Amino acid sequence: MARENNYPSEVSPNVDAFLGTEVKNQAPSKAAPDFSHLFGEISTDNDNDNDVDMDYDLEDVDLDDDLNESSDDVDLNAQGFPEITQLFEEVPHLAFDDPNYYKAALAGEGDSSQRLHGILQKFLNAKDPKDRSVYRQQLIPIYWEFLSKVARKAPGKLIDPKKYLLRFALLHPTLLTPENKETFSRVIVNNDLNQPVYYLDEWFKGVGIGTIRPSTTDEAKAGRGNTASRMKQLLEKAQGKLDGTRGLLRAKDEQRASLERLLSERTAQVVEHLPKDDFPDISSFYNETQKRIFNEIQEIIKNLLKFDRELQINFREYQEAEADVRTLKEKVEEAGVIEVDVKAIDAEFDTVRQMAKMTIGSRGNHFPVLLKEYFHCAPNDIATRENVINTLAWIESIDPEAYCRSYKNRMNRIVPYVILIPTYGDIGRCWEPFDKFNRATSRGRIAIPMFPKNLQIAMLAAVADFRWQVAKEKASYYWMEEGITGNYYQYFQKMKFKGDVKESFIQDYIIWITRESDGTQRMDKELRGAFWRHIPFAQPIKDKLRNRSLIYQELYQRDLNRAMSDGY
Repeated sequence: MARENNYPSEVSPNVDAFLGTEVKNQAPSKAAPDFSHLFGEISTDNDNDNDVDMDYDLEDVDLDDDLNESSDDVDLNAQGFPEITQLFEEVPHLAFDDPNYYKAALAGEGDSSQRLHGILQKFLNAKDPKDRSVYRQQLIPIYWEFLSKVARKAPGKLIDPKKYLLRFALLHPTLLTPENKETFSRVIVNNDLNQPVYYLDEWFKGVGIGTIRPSTTDEAKAGRGNTASRMKQLLEKAQGKLDGTRGLLRAKDEQRASLERLLSERTAQVVEHLPKDDFPDISSFYNETQKRIFNEIQEIIKNLLKFDRELQINFREYQEAEADVRTLKEKVEEAGVIEVDVKAIDAEFDTVRQMAKMTIGSRGNHFPVLLKEYFHCAPNDIATRENVINTLAWIESIDPEAYCRSYKNRMNRIVPYVILIPTYGDIGRCWEPFDKFNRATSRGRIAIPMFPKNLQIAMLAAVADFRWQVAKEKASYYWMEEGITGNYYQYFQKMKFKGDVKESFIQDYIIWITRESDGTQRMDKELRGAFWRHIPFAQPIKDKLRNRSLIYQELYQRDLNRAMSDGY
């Protein structure tokens, strides 16, 4: 959705006062701001990137937070999201009341800080709409260049102004209304929920220290001298193999247990005899049903032996993978030093910027700073971690397979990484459906704009994009023929629709979740049948819909027919 791009005509004239500067009797457009009193000693050597020392010892890197907890470990047994009992802190923090917030946010970033401050002054002081539009366009690349330098510092202990700059694009608290500032000061800071939902400061930190693989299609290369980083890459692959074999081991064990229960039931049926009428002390003969069960028992025993052999093979593979992980963990510990991968952060920053553009769209509002004139979200529509998790849970309650993908005939629930990007976009996007080096248990990654008009719609678009890409990768060369992508593509061609087929699917998925799940019939009959089959509603919703109309009753009956014929 496009947003208004023009800055409001009325801006506070006392810009220098609320920016914390003392530039008097000087038009900001005629001279560069004086940074000697604003930031103290700041390097103006144009920030030679090659001179930046970003190698951290373990004691220098902030590792004592939730980033290294279980949020990055995929629990294949998890059935849902934790219940959110608190959306915001009751008592706001005081970071935004600090009069030196703006100064601290810009300090230490060299020439990029000066240029950002200068263009921001010009933009806010400009009276002519044309001048304001020019300064607005000039500010965007300068801000992103400045922010890239702040991102490099994410693996360390960020001061609050820089953390909230990365997290919310909050450059100066007075650019918000008092009510908005109070709302952001009550956003919960820590990830106590241990879910893979990240603010940008947390994301760049994870990429920098190697706990999160960079968002690239090619394997990230470790620096030649960084033994710990290379070992961590090998450990990540080994851990993926271990998780995959563990999942298969559990799946085979569940299948064997299910067959054992069936064998017990069938055996109980076979040994059940009633006494004969004429010989009360003699049990009746086997009836026809019991005789047929003998053949079924033979097949069950045959499958039990098969599963047991596969279990033994999988267990040996698991032991080998576990030994590899244990060895690599020891080598990582022996290396003893984690070096922040600056190149990985820089590359990830470029990727995140592309994500930001995708969430906004070509006609949206690309202004990168949180500003009261552009911010119109109610507290529950801001893409905070808690609001996002609640929305993810709501989507899953309707589409229970939204975050699932099959691997070797086992359906695994794997919630993707969710990257919260502070933009005024309205469309969530999927960047990767999964890691190509670990199809079994790796997380995909989706980007969510933090300040959308409608958070549910933005997240539904991201989940639809995620679902499409997972299905397309699974079908590979046959994506136009198989699964939901094949069914939808053929329908799209049959109806002679124009435009991008994936974008059309995203819009129909939003209708499927928001309207069809309530019984509001908005889809074509053929398309509804394809979604019912490949993107099934939760069973309680199906049970409710079958009583709404004959259309849903017919689809429900097809489910029963497929289940009876084992063709589902």
